[in-house]
Amino acid sequence: MSSSKRETIELSITEKQCEFIESEATETLFGGAAGGGKSYAQVIDAFLFALRYPGSKQIIFRKTYPELERSILRTMLEIYPAKKYVYNKKDHTFRFFNGSLIDCGYLQLEDDVRKYQSAEYDVIRFDELTHFSEFQYVYMLSRLRGANGYPKYMKSSTNPTGAGRVWVKERFVDLGSWNTLHRVTVATGRDGKPVTATRIFIPSKVYDNRFLMEKDPEYITRLENLPKGEREGLLNGEWDYFDGQYFDEFRRELHTCKPFDIPREWRRYIAFDYGLDMLACYWFAVDSLRNVYVYRELCKSNLPIGVAAKEILSYTPEGEKIHLVLAPPDLWSRSQETGRSRALIFEENGLTLTKSNNDREAGWLAIKELLTPGANGEARLHIFTTCPILIKNIPELQRDPRHPTDTLNEPHEITHSPDALRYFAIAWTHPNRDETIKRVPYRKDWLEDYNNATPEERKKLVKKYGGYPL
Repeated sequence: MSSSKRETIELSITEKQCEFIESEATETLFGGAAGGGKSYAQVIDAFLFALRYPGSKQIIFRKTYPELERSILRTMLEIYPAKKYVYNKKDHTFRFFNGSLIDCGYLQLEDDVRKYQSAEYDVIRFDELTHFSEFQYVYMLSRLRGANGYPKYMKSSTNPTGAGRVWVKERFVDLGSWNTLHRVTVATGRDGKPVTATRIFIPSKVYDNRFLMEKDPEYITRLENLPKGEREGLLNGEWDYFDGQYFDEFRRELHTCKPFDIPREWRRYIAFDYGLDMLACYWFAVDSLRNVYVYRELCKSNLPIGVAAKEILSYTPEGEKIHLVLAPPDLWSRSQETGRSRALIFEENGLTLTKSNNDREAGWLAIKELLTPGANGEARLHIFTTCPILIKNIPELQRDPRHPTDTLNEPHEITHSPDALRYFAIAWTHPNRDETIKRVPYRKDWLEDYNNATPEERKKLVKKYGGYPL
């Protein structure tokens, strides 16, 4: 230790800011409401990294120079101890006593990234990531390199608004559980093996910033006065809301939950939407209070009917009792060439189906009823975080401007999972009364026999008892 007096630097940070600073993911996103202290966390994290790794190189980006000057640069100059660095105003560079560098840059035009073609950085930071394009982000990701042995990070912060909201949401927010490290495949190596990286999304709420709440409690009121779209993003940190959204009731904090062991006595269902372009299949469990839990997801494309049936059966553990397998009515249409229906082919492959109702507007309304919180503030629909495709697609459905009670069918790739949910919701709340599928109340022992029966045995039981179980 030097005989000279060591300088003490006092820094106050929130728990969320600490999580961001301590993140060791390859790519980290700290995102959500305005006032959550995201930019401040970037500045502090950059400072600590510079001190910890002598000779390290970092860069912090904003979209334009005025934004850079009013936010990042101003904060850095205010809180960084003057004795620790020399600031070059022309190059917007902080050079520290130990040789570390922090560059501050802006990428106003798409091709501005080309200026960094030969650059090397240990940490690359984007403040307000949704203001940048995916191309700019991925290009700069290639500049994350160096032979010094230091860790290499992409660290970003943002509000859930801006032109880049969709790609940022898909890359981080829709990846899976929040505050959780996810390993993703980003490329294939020369040896043919997958190249992986880690990503994490750390949500930010304005209420997390206790310093702001104490010093400026009226800030909340000012955010509450914004138009709904901006208010949801800047006040509530909502990634799943946008103007024209159909299911504006959806909130991840309310409608998703971590997986748990489902009690055996809860009644279980399967519902799916089928086409060669996508099989979207979901497993549902209903508790004694009629709360619905979506607990398993299967989404695959290019599956012939026989393969699709076997996939669904393979995803259903032995001994798991499924009350009904619900499917869209069009599967019962007979082929002109063979005279056989796709529902029949599913049954020949071991999966007996029950026809759901294809009333779109009634189906969407049934989902809305499940999403709407009751008097206790709790919703009746809960989706396991292990069903990321459904969680991603429900809030992305758009209202049809010509038919406000229906959704648009575009983009088509996001419609399959919600359709499967719709087939369950409408059948559960408004059972199909097609007389070709007669239903009767089963005694407990009858129902047990039916659930334990093979498809062929079920046919005999249906004939014996006068119909399918109610």
